[in-house]
Amino acid sequence: MALGLAVLTASGLLALAAPGDAQAADSSCGGRKVKSFSFSTGSVEVYKRRGYVCAVTLPKKPGTWRYMMVSVQAYGLHPVVDEGRYARFAGPRTVHAGQRCVRVKGAVGGGSYRSVWIMC
Repeated sequence: MALGLAVLTASGLLALAAPGDAQAADSSCGGRKVKSFSFSTGSVEVYKRRGYVCAVTLPKKPGTWRYMMVSVQAYGLHPVVDEGRYARFAGPRTVHAGQRCVRVKGAVGGGSYRSVWIMC
């Protein structure tokens, strides 16, 4: 019980000490960034870790509620999509790609991006 309280207290203090870092962690994927695709109203960030590929769409001007979408698809599998009205980001969405190529899509408002098959 005391350990749980200590962990909660420490995590609360970290959140207060670095709110920007906590927000950045919410919108990002684990692993290392391998690609970033910019388009007129935002960007799609792609990360890879141990055969998993993750994508998130970020707006150029966060804070305004608008349509956003992110999609990541491993070759031969169905895409994994997150879309709706968001203020900060769409996603993250993750697929197990293994050694397969992947395709990502992203949209913010009227701008969008669709990649070719990448990371083959």
